[in-house]
Amino acid sequence: MKIVGLSGSKVGSKTRTAMDYTMKTIAEHYPEVEITLLDLADYDIPFSDGRNYLEYDGDAGYVTKTLMEADAIIIGTPVFQASIPATLKNIFDLLPQNAFRDKVVSMLVTAGSAKHYLIVEQQLKPILAYMKAQIVQTYVFIEEKDFYRKEITDDDVLFRIERLVEDTIVLTQTFSEIREKKEAKYDF
Repeated sequence: MKIVGLSGSKVGSKTRTAMDYTMKTIAEHYPEVEITLLDLADYDIPFSDGRNYLEYDGDAGYVTKTLMEADAIIIGTPVFQASIPATLKNIFDLLPQNAFRDKVVSMLVTAGSAKHYLIVEQQLKPILAYMKAQIVQTYVFIEEKDFYRKEITDDDVLFRIERLVEDTIVLTQTFSEIREKKEAKYDF
C-alpha cells in the first residue's frame, strides 16, 4: 500500500508540523505501508495550463505522478482567507478529472478560527468528490491554539491524527478487497 501525504501550502509551518505527525504515526503503527510526504513548499510547480499530467516534467511531473500512483492520499491544508490555498487548488487542476478514482483521500486542516471547518465541507470535499475520491468523512481540524513552538500540544488532536491514519488505512484495505472480489468475477 502506498500512502502519499500532501502538505498543500508553500507558506507557514503548522500544516507541515501536522503532516509530520501524521507520517510519523503511519511509520510507527504501519511499517509495511510505503509513505511519501510531498510538501509543496519544497517544489517549484507552474500553474496548470491544461496539459495532460504526463506531459509535465520536473517538479510538476514528479508530484502529479506520485499522487496518481498512490493508493491513498492524506491532504494537509491550511485555510487562508476562508479558502484552500491556490497551491493546493493548482495541484487539483494539474490532475485529470478522475485522478482520485479508486483512491482513498483523507484530510487534515489547520486554521485560525473554528468557523473555518466549513471550508472543508463547502470547498475541499466537493472537489475531491468531483475527482472521484473515496473520502474519509471524518477529518482532523486543528486550530492555532493547538500549536506551540511548532509542536502540537493538544493530546486530543494527536489522538484524532492516529484515528485518521487508522481510518485511511482500513478504508483503503476495504476498497482494495472489494475491487479484487469484483475483478475475480470476470474470467479474463
